[in-house]
Amino acid sequence: MALSDEARERLADIVRLQPTKNKELQNRWELESGSEVHQYLEKELKDYYYRDDNSLIRATAEAAELTGVEPGVESDDDEESIPSVIRIPQLEARVFEVVAGPEERSESVVSVLNKLRDEFDIDPEVDDVRRALQSLRRKGVIEVIYRTVPTFRLAVERDEVDVEVV
Repeated sequence: MALSDEARERLADIVRLQPTKNKELQNRWELESGSEVHQYLEKELKDYYYRDDNSLIRATAEAAELTGVEPGVESDDDEESIPSVIRIPQLEARVFEVVAGPEERSESVVSVLNKLRDEFDIDPEVDDVRRALQSLRRKGVIEVIYRTVPTFRLAVERDEVDVEVV
């Protein structure tokens, strides 16, 4: 089914805000009630969203692909802008806390892993740390500097982005 421009924009909101609730979408879409949100979702976006075990609204992978929006990232309408909010898993939040700042020398995946071990007394797999760094890169808050190996550092100041752990 082809989506109208409005439906595509609202679907992008779901991708950005997930996990979200009827009330948050009601406010964002300026609708009268949560019931009106539910009716809209069922009528226009039924194939592109679902409710998780906590009844929170989430977008399907197809919805993220269709809209071109990175899940869990809120920013201004300017595509080049820094995200104002990112909703990320615990490991990504911890990586965000320890990775080199924007003015510091970028660091390798192993360096970030060692910082996680020191700071949080955890021992994630190196591939999990690499995936977390790449996910944060796609969200626009980490940049990659290629040296002998890819290295990473924040693309933004930590206090410019609100991190919500999901």
